[in-house]
Amino acid sequence: VQLVESGGGLVQAGDSLRLSCAASGSTWSIDAMGWYRQAPGKPREPVASITTKSGRLDYADSVKGRCTISRDSAKNTMYLQMNMLKLEDTAVYYCRAWAGGDVYWGQGTQVTVSS
Repeated sequence: VQLVESGGGLVQAGDSLRLSCAASGSTWSIDAMGWYRQAPGKPREPVASITTKSGRLDYADSVKGRCTISRDSAKNTMYLQMNMLKLEDTAVYYCRAWAGGDVYWGQGTQVTVSS
């Protein structure tokens, strides 16, 4: 499974941004997908996840009410809609997929929120 993120950029606090993660390869084996982020000097942390069969959604407390994860199975693409962005949302955002007992990562996309 290969994952490619896009949609990052420089935005102002309060703005919205939508990240995309396009999956290719053995996408039929994907059990779940998620977004993680890593701010400078901090460990990588989970942001949101979605399972492919049940469609269960999970969010980190820090983004609940501001972010929405979704998936278009026809396009093999996952999205993260982020609203009311805060300075502390600044990080590299990574796409992650769980497939057949293995874990796959994308290369990351930078999100920078300025005041």
